[in-house]
Amino acid sequence: MIDTLKANTLFTTEILNNAISYTQYREMIDKLLAENKTTGTDHSEAMVDYTRMNMQRMRRVEKTTVLQDELVQKMLSLQTPMIWVILTEAWCGDAAQNIPAIVKIADASPVVEVKLLLRDENPDIMDAYLTNGGRSIPKLIALHSETKEVLGIWGPRPEAAQNLVMEAKHNNMPFKEMAEKLHGWYAKDRSRTLQQEFVQLIPMWGKLVAPEEQLVERCS
Repeated sequence: MIDTLKANTLFTTEILNNAISYTQYREMIDKLLAENKTTGTDHSEAMVDYTRMNMQRMRRVEKTTVLQDELVQKMLSLQTPMIWVILTEAWCGDAAQNIPAIVKIADASPVVEVKLLLRDENPDIMDAYLTNGGRSIPKLIALHSETKEVLGIWGPRPEAAQNLVMEAKHNNMPFKEMAEKLHGWYAKDRSRTLQQEFVQLIPMWGKLVAPEEQLVERCS
């Protein structure tokens, strides 16, 4: 259950003003990589390598994600103004696989804005939205743009991918093997499962206008 009172104290005007757009996020990562760094405090070779790989993943997702007609229609009919706050880090593979598609979904609506926050710089917010007790990212919190009411939550990955990870952990699968299996799933899925989840979530998060009502509005 969403703790709306607590959430409203977390997403202050200052926090939201300091959040960055997806374009700024990509530019920030480029600058960090030019210095052989990533987000956070661990700038080890392994973490920087993960980040470089994630930039390739993001570019691929940006190019290959084609929004489904049903989802586009729901986004166009969405009336509730929203801010989608996404907790992320540049070294996170799941963030790289999902955020570009989420941004593309948000861009299909004139009333949805995406703002990104770095997980490790916002521990209070992250700890309010744990997954099975862990700081899993990406984590999307949908806020009403005006009231800052929490309308819904998504993350850290599509349910099918989450089940894959949970099964791998249950079977004590080595991390490298699990990661290869997970990113293989992402490459094959091409954000289709993510989109289907948002088809179900959008009507739960906000008010939609029926197609016939949209026609009246456009003709008035």
